[in-house]
Amino acid sequence: MTRAFSPYFDPEFDSLSERINGPPCRVTFDNESLEDRTIVKIDCVKKQGQLLDVVQVLTEVNLTISKGYISSDAGWFMDVFHVKDENGKKVTDQNIINYIQQAIGSNRAAASNITSQTRKLLDTDLHGEPTAIEMTATDRPGLFSEISAALADLQCNIVEAHAWSHNARLACVAYINDQSSDTRIDGNRLAAIEHHLNTILHASITPENTCPQSSSSQHKDVKSTGLIVAGGSEGTMTTVERRLHQLLLSVQDFDVPPTRPECPPGISLGMDSGGDQEAEKASVMIENCAEKGYSIVTVQCKDRRRLMFDTVCTLADMQYVIPHASVDSHGGYAFQEYFVRKIDGGALSTENEKQHAMKCLEAAVERRVCEGIRLELCANNRVGLLSDITRVLRENGLVVLRADLATKMDKCVDITFYVRDIFGNKVDMEFVKSMKREMGLIDLAVKNEKVVKPNSAPAAKPRFSIGDIFKSQIERLSHSLVTYM
Repeated sequence: MTRAFSPYFDPEFDSLSERINGPPCRVTFDNESLEDRTIVKIDCVKKQGQLLDVVQVLTEVNLTISKGYISSDAGWFMDVFHVKDENGKKVTDQNIINYIQQAIGSNRAAASNITSQTRKLLDTDLHGEPTAIEMTATDRPGLFSEISAALADLQCNIVEAHAWSHNARLACVAYINDQSSDTRIDGNRLAAIEHHLNTILHASITPENTCPQSSSSQHKDVKSTGLIVAGGSEGTMTTVERRLHQLLLSVQDFDVPPTRPECPPGISLGMDSGGDQEAEKASVMIENCAEKGYSIVTVQCKDRRRLMFDTVCTLADMQYVIPHASVDSHGGYAFQEYFVRKIDGGALSTENEKQHAMKCLEAAVERRVCEGIRLELCANNRVGLLSDITRVLRENGLVVLRADLATKMDKCVDITFYVRDIFGNKVDMEFVKSMKREMGLIDLAVKNEKVVKPNSAPAAKPRFSIGDIFKSQIERLSHSLVTYM
């Protein structure tokens, strides 16, 4: 009898390196060294896009980065971040700590099963498999409302939607499914939906509804990205916010479109400011360090949440790598310094490259800052809900600057709008009355409202407050509503 032999392989051989040298990535939390902040230390094997991955994870759990040091020499990536939670306190929630350690630490299998905060709001068991539709267009008053109405007419249920408007460009990502079955839309219907939406996005733009732009600066497009399911393949799904950055970058929102005096103020140029945020442009400078082969990118602006995420993902989308960086904030002002190279090596060599990068970073900082008031609404989701709400906004002469809609497991939908008057005037109190009258059983709250005071008496009390008007009538609304104040 012939005896066959085969070499023996220890089943734990693949993990031998990790057992000897430790895991490929270590994430530690220090709540003892600083009085009011948590220190997060990350040591990882260097890989392309590592910094963006780390910042994205910290952003997803709403941590504010007040200081950071990044270095990636000799094949090893080392980060130190000073962070606070969304309440401005140290990070003590063990669920958040576990999430961060699993998402960027050694437990990659567990990380692949963790959904980002953006996608948690989707319940795929409840809604089937939603299809993502991405849209970019030259913005005009009422465009977002037209898109919402078109989807309602096509019997599409909007499970989740996010839209940003900046410098007369609109980017929108909407997750839709079939109204009748709450299932994924088939290919034939999807083609018809795309055709219909493209008709809207390519509609004629007249001087009455927007400011004129050269045909070369206009960009309109809609495309289906197919199925995006929470907890998809690791490394293949970006967050919705990063995708909005990419979409606006693709339509060159960093270029301020031309205007003329009769254009309504604020529709087509400049940085939007809102609430307690001042209209202050970011200061971006770029200089080269010839001996090291880096370009040093410096960003200074008013500090806010998600600022580092916005700048890092924009640098990554422009195909720059960041071997070293430092960020700091003090007195409400942020200072960021990135040592970058082009992905194929070398610093930014021409003045055109530097100017382009500077404009893109300025746009990345400005996109989130919105003028006007913030409206938060809650209602039971139904086909046409977003269309009805945006129609009321449009009929009251309001422009939607940003929109976020998310459906929870109980089919209750949360919607946040940043809106302002089309001509830059204060929002009339009749707006609140019409919202309640025309939209029915919807809970509405007003935040970051702008109070306009008479010029002759700056300290005088305003004649009315939208928030006060709403509070005086809220008891009349139907119960089963959720209040966000």
